[in-house]
Amino acid sequence: MLPAMALIILRCIFLLCAGGVSVIINTSLSNTSTAVPWLVFVGIMTLAVGIVVGDIYIPKKRIDTISSVYFGVLIGVLLTYVLSIALAPMLQQTFNAPLIQIVLAMVFCYSCTSILLQTKDDFRFLIPYVEFVREVKGFKPLVLDTSVVIDGRIADLVATGVFDNQLVMPRFALTELQAIADSGDKLRRTRGRRGLDVLNRMRADDSVDLMIFDRELPELAGQTVDLKLVLLAKHLEGKVVTGDFNLNKVAKLHSVPVINLNEISNALRPVFLPDERFRIKVIKPGEGSDQGVGYLDDGTMVVVEGGRNRIGQELNVRVTSTLQTNAGKMIFTKVEG
Repeated sequence: MLPAMALIILRCIFLLCAGGVSVIINTSLSNTSTAVPWLVFVGIMTLAVGIVVGDIYIPKKRIDTISSVYFGVLIGVLLTYVLSIALAPMLQQTFNAPLIQIVLAMVFCYSCTSILLQTKDDFRFLIPYVEFVREVKGFKPLVLDTSVVIDGRIADLVATGVFDNQLVMPRFALTELQAIADSGDKLRRTRGRRGLDVLNRMRADDSVDLMIFDRELPELAGQTVDLKLVLLAKHLEGKVVTGDFNLNKVAKLHSVPVINLNEISNALRPVFLPDERFRIKVIKPGEGSDQGVGYLDDGTMVVVEGGRNRIGQELNVRVTSTLQTNAGKMIFTKVEG
């Protein structure tokens, strides 16, 4: 409430200042017709109202982009000033010295602003405010792997609010995902399109900060996609999010933190202790001569001793032991009674 009221007060003061500026301009004018002061007043106020309206209808302004433009123009003006002083003897001999300075300022301002906009992720030391906010939050960007986007669980996980980090989807990974979506194989094409749908769903969510990283870093040239992901996460000081076992190993070799969705899924599965009881539906025979197999809602496999001849029935079972494997957790039970 207070920021909104402060903005209203600021805009009112700005409009009053615009009216004052028009009065100052009219005072400096002499020997003009009575229509000129009104034209000046209307023109200045129209410009001021246009700026306020634009500010209202563009509420989301990225501080890194604004800072890049600000520092780009500032550096461009400083370079123009320094170069004008260095070339002063030569400029004094020309009749168009001010025009040359304007051209230099235009070139330098554009070049500096363009460079900073394209490399704003690499010059955090120039914008202490942006880095300060990021360090206070303690969040590091999460670099997404193609497999984790195709999996789709990352969208559900982010929607819960567990992760508030910036999500980074590299352009080379997105290109790989598009190639999968255009594959001639029906299964690969379906998986690729599902991945694109997951990305579009996250981009449409205002609470998700998803960025497509377009820059090609020199150290990424000629590397495999997995190694590019690891090197990019290392460059951004972030973490790799994946469900790929091999990528997990590569990231650990380069000392890059990894968030493995399979490990998260296993950690969130319910824990059953020996002698606990629950109901399970036997859906198929197991490997043992008297074993049946059922599944919990989260996909955990339950082996039921004495359930082979009772397929299709819901049984009361008692936990005898549990086994943790790379593929997940298995629960061994016996039929009660």
